[in-house]
Amino acid sequence: MINEIKKDAQERMQKSLDSLSHAFGQIRTGKAHPSILGSVMVPYYGTDTPLSSVANVTVKDSRTLQVVAFERNMLAAVDKAIQSAGLNLNPTNLGELLLIPMPALTEETRKGFTKQARSAAEDARVAVRNIRRDALGELKKLVKDKAISEDEERRAIADIDKLTKDSEAQITKATDEKEKDLMAV
Repeated sequence: MINEIKKDAQERMQKSLDSLSHAFGQIRTGKAHPSILGSVMVPYYGTDTPLSSVANVTVKDSRTLQVVAFERNMLAAVDKAIQSAGLNLNPTNLGELLLIPMPALTEETRKGFTKQARSAAEDARVAVRNIRRDALGELKKLVKDKAISEDEERRAIADIDKLTKDSEAQITKATDEKEKDLMAV
């Protein structure tokens, strides 16, 4: 029972870290990266579809993305979806593909993206702490039902606290790396 609680907490904390990594991927730096367009939805036969399902996004050079639609007639819809996604990107339609130059980041936008990264990191920390709280609640319930002893509970609490500290350290490390990447000129 205790091992199941610890394993569940560990899996959920890992999912929080994966979610943070995904959130950081959505925050663009000055470099071109396909994940910047991860949130773009394209109308495809009446249904909003992720861009990655209707086009291939690649990095042409460090400051330019290249988008090639799987169906040539979808290029205009992809172009419009990228422009209306609120990413401040202006694709250039070359007939067969789109080129998307990454605008240079100003100091103000860098600071805004840094705030966004810190906010995502704090959300991940809150999620990790909530997972810890849930696990400790389950342990207390087991002690109350006399399924485990108080000594077993203390050892399990120590293990869960270690998992929590490790996860928070990974969040801090990832946040520091992202901030460093954002503030690099």
